[in-house]
Amino acid sequence: MQIMKKSTLFFILSSFLTVILFGLDLCSGSIWINLPDVLGGGSADSIEHTILLNLRLPKAIVAVLAGAALSVSGLMMQTLFRNPLAGPYILGVSSGASLGVAFVTMCSVMLAWTPFVHLGAVAAAILGSTAVLLLVMAVSRRVQSNVSLLIVGMMFGSIAGALVSLMQNFANPDALKLFIVWTLGSLESVGWTDMPLMAGIVVPGLVCAVLLMKPLNGLLLGEDYARGLGIDVRRTRLGIVLATGLLAGGVTAFCGPIAFVGVAVPHIARGMLRSSNHRLTLPASALIGANLVLVCDILASLFTYPLPVSTVSALFGAPVIIWIILKK
Repeated sequence: MQIMKKSTLFFILSSFLTVILFGLDLCSGSIWINLPDVLGGGSADSIEHTILLNLRLPKAIVAVLAGAALSVSGLMMQTLFRNPLAGPYILGVSSGASLGVAFVTMCSVMLAWTPFVHLGAVAAAILGSTAVLLLVMAVSRRVQSNVSLLIVGMMFGSIAGALVSLMQNFANPDALKLFIVWTLGSLESVGWTDMPLMAGIVVPGLVCAVLLMKPLNGLLLGEDYARGLGIDVRRTRLGIVLATGLLAGGVTAFCGPIAFVGVAVPHIARGMLRSSNHRLTLPASALIGANLVLVCDILASLFTYPLPVSTVSALFGAPVIIWIILKK
């Protein structure tokens, strides 16, 4: 009962914090917009209204989607591999998505001049991230050491990075510039035109993760115990792969690689709730991840030339990883 009261209070305060950070993200930037102007929308012909409606509002929505998606995918990967340092960025899943995007943007010259290049990049990112995750899963069945599995994941990421570098040597300057800008990580690249497509990928991934909460709890105690509870482990693994591919691959395709969010946030959620129950940690990770990316976006927008959001997220996430290594 005490845990339920604390968790209820946590979710109420976290949701309230999300609303506040969302409003601050709308206000902050190279031009500060006062909160009453934000709430009122301003004059329809004003610069503030245009900036608010066409730039900052979609960026804030993307920050919420990206933070929730990366955090939930990291939580599922840590449960699947039973590894506290598993995550889209560290295990090479983001590198696989980058490889897919690089293939479409740099190697497919004809596709680059068609309206389908964006859809192709999104599909390639999801396929690339899913392929790397399947490879890591295959290796994890033969490698029992958590450290060895992390090294294997990083090696897959290195191979993907090497292939990307190889393609960069043969790419034309325009495609190369487009890809380099994408690798910096940005929430501003998604406007109202792309928002339905991104939401159509991320939201089903989140729904799939919610449906997997009970099997994920079973996997916490091992696959044999999960089978004893009547959980179809093979189907659960495939569901996790599908959900992670949609979440990590979809966010990476639209926003570029955003580091450390998927690894750090699940630990923050478990630490704050004092629980590993996915019925609590999964929605908590989504809320904390959304808040973290909103904070990163607010801090990145304070500079004259806005920083890539991945740079700011690394400043938050890397110390958490160091703390996990020292603690474990």
